[in-house]
Amino acid sequence: MFWQKRLKPDDPAKREELLNEIQRQGGLEKHDLLAMILAGLGVLLPVCLVVLIVIVLIAGLPIWLG
Repeated sequence: MFWQKRLKPDDPAKREELLNEIQRQGGLEKHDLLAMILAGLGVLLPVCLVVLIVIVLIAGLPIWLG
């Protein structure tokens, strides 16, 4: 696929460097993962709901006008 050419190969040295930098700055706090998941849901869920509502309205239009 065209997007696979844009992906950079995995570099274990950079990954280790990033993990060491995170640990040096104090690491992740207790509920950071939960906060990231909830923030992602807060962004994606409303968009998905709007798209779903638009699809339902388009699909139901012939029934309502019928």
